[in-house]
Amino acid sequence: MRLSSLILVASCSGMYQELVSAEMGSKRWLELWVLLLLAIATAATTSLALRERCADKCGEVSIPYPFGIGTECSLPGFDITCNSSSNPPKPFIGNIEIIDISLILGEMRIYKHIAYNCFNQSNEVQYTYSGAIDLTGGSAYRLSNTRNKFTAIGCYTLAYIVGSKVKDFATGCASFCSSPESGTNGSCTGIGCCQTSIPKDLDYYEVQWGFKNNTRWESVPCSYAMLVDAEWYSFSTSDLPGHQFYNKDENRVQLVLDWAVRNATCQEAKASPDFACRSNNSDCYSSTNGPGYLCNCSQGYQGNPYLDNGCKDINECDDPKLYLCHGICTNKQGSFDCACPPGTKGNATIPGSCTKVADKFPLAAKISVGISAGIVVLVALFSLLLVKLQKRKYLREKAEYVRQNGGLILYEKMRSTKVDTVRVFTEEELQMVTNNFDEKRILGTGGRGDVYKGKLEDGREVAIKKSKGVDENQEEEFANEIIILSQINHRSVVRLLGCCLEVPVPMLVYEFVPNGTLFDFLHRNISAIPLDIRLEIAVDCADALAYLHSSTAHSIIHGDVKSLNILLGANYKAKVSDLGASTLVPLDKEQLVELVQGTIGYLDPECISTRQLTEKSDVYSFGVVLLELITRKPAIYTDASNETRNLASSFVSVMNQNKLRDILDDQIVVDGGAMELLQDVAELALRCVSVKREERPTMKEVAEGLQILARFKHHPWPQKKLDQETESLLGHEISAYATTSTDTTAYNSVGNRLALDIDGGR
Repeated sequence: MRLSSLILVASCSGMYQELVSAEMGSKRWLELWVLLLLAIATAATTSLALRERCADKCGEVSIPYPFGIGTECSLPGFDITCNSSSNPPKPFIGNIEIIDISLILGEMRIYKHIAYNCFNQSNEVQYTYSGAIDLTGGSAYRLSNTRNKFTAIGCYTLAYIVGSKVKDFATGCASFCSSPESGTNGSCTGIGCCQTSIPKDLDYYEVQWGFKNNTRWESVPCSYAMLVDAEWYSFSTSDLPGHQFYNKDENRVQLVLDWAVRNATCQEAKASPDFACRSNNSDCYSSTNGPGYLCNCSQGYQGNPYLDNGCKDINECDDPKLYLCHGICTNKQGSFDCACPPGTKGNATIPGSCTKVADKFPLAAKISVGISAGIVVLVALFSLLLVKLQKRKYLREKAEYVRQNGGLILYEKMRSTKVDTVRVFTEEELQMVTNNFDEKRILGTGGRGDVYKGKLEDGREVAIKKSKGVDENQEEEFANEIIILSQINHRSVVRLLGCCLEVPVPMLVYEFVPNGTLFDFLHRNISAIPLDIRLEIAVDCADALAYLHSSTAHSIIHGDVKSLNILLGANYKAKVSDLGASTLVPLDKEQLVELVQGTIGYLDPECISTRQLTEKSDVYSFGVVLLELITRKPAIYTDASNETRNLASSFVSVMNQNKLRDILDDQIVVDGGAMELLQDVAELALRCVSVKREERPTMKEVAEGLQILARFKHHPWPQKKLDQETESLLGHEISAYATTSTDTTAYNSVGNRLALDIDGGR
């Protein structure tokens, strides 16, 4: 609170105490009341005048409250410095330049210098910089774990991101390449570039380097590491040679900070006079990254919730496409009414639903028409009436289907959450793009419906799934899942583009993946499949499932992971599909998902007995898919003696007998002689298909383990290092990373923490 406001409040408090405690005449009592009212009015006027003097921009960057230029114009901890010496002026927090501030998302985009480690011709470190950023000390800011990725680039690079002293945390990644040209533009999978995620509630980091020499210094003398907005940065092989990347964009990258009011929870703050959600039409919600809360305008309002009367009513009638009114729209505070025009009736939120009211003919007119026109006219009128009734019935049925399928709830969710990533299609639109659901367009048929191929008006190919109906008692859950699934944006998850609800069975529209299923690729294809491609498919699928479990706003259990639900795109890039069986994990972790779906051969044994679906159920199913990749046998197969076998059970049996080679696909055993690597993959799969859930790793651990094994296939390391890495993957105790450097003391401790981090799933 500002000093002037404190003085005025103190004065008011003193006068009020005198009013309630002193014995005085009526004249003195009246004087004190007048002084009290004047003090309150002066405080309000002073605060308003001071706010009006506060600048709301610095150069080209908007500075919305609670942020402000100087402590007088901002909430504590949200003050910003505007450097007017540059042209145009630039805003800063400390020495960090601000690019953009978002009130709705609770994010701030900033510039940050990258870390680098450069070697000279003597193979000695010539230049190095840790690229540290420090937001500790009660700061409002945290490094966004959903928007940023820790990224390292170079041809002989091992970089670690080390957290604050209080939160002992470290993770890292390794990047190798034989030459700058061996990398792939846009690909950050360990060849010239690697990426990894960071945890929540991180307010400090610095970069440390693993290798003390560089075998590629002639063409790639420098290694770089940075925390960067994953959508902003795309790897290019031109970033590797010389010092080009250092000189690019002034040696800076963009990253995203999450901010919040950190001094209390919503419940605690609402009881405090310092509650930051000042507008009457605003709501408080908890921060998803660290302690504290944020504010947002209530449904039907927009503006700045941190200001008095900052949230203003939205006039929904100005945007009928977003707020779906095809009749007469009347705006109200926080909402709107939508009615059919006079003389018509129906549901004005559905196009074409408002129909004319049938005319009521007087008796005399009916007699006159009957006498003059006769039987022919009567038949014509009767036919016309039937057509109108059929049309009205058709429109009512469509409106009822929309309601039954959760359409009204979905529209409300889209409006309240401002979601524009999901499109609601009409039945006519989907009939047009599928040639009236021609059987020749069917891509596949399953227990949950048929899938048709279509092509939208913008040229995009899509897969349209006719699924089973939605229970009326689950309308809100269906709408919530549509909203959440439509916002999933991962390269290895088939994306939901929209839905059609005006039919008895709701239809879902997904992106089209051209090269069929992994099941067909493995079991209906006689061509040889190299081990490299199988490992890349496994890495893609594991990364997608890890993302669903831990990197989305709500954790999602797939519930039916199998090779038939994994599609292959260009260059064998795998995408996880069919999230129709998926389930949102309750925010209350003590609640259990009691839903048993899935396919025989892939279904978690504990799930069958306990009827409790968990993230470890997906791990078991993925373990079976991993076994299909290395054995090229279906989950339920027929052996040489014509007996039906369960792949997971057979695999556990041969592992117990140390006869792994007996069940592996002969093509990959012969091709490259990679038995050591296959042994490591098999042991990871063995942990996944463990009967006991607590013995299975998390999907994040599986994904990280497969990424390292895939890199071993591309860049075989010395056997000692391979053994140490795989021990970490399989959960055994390790001492440190092996290294080719003669000086290992400086970074063995960090290597230990990284290895344990991968094993422990931190």
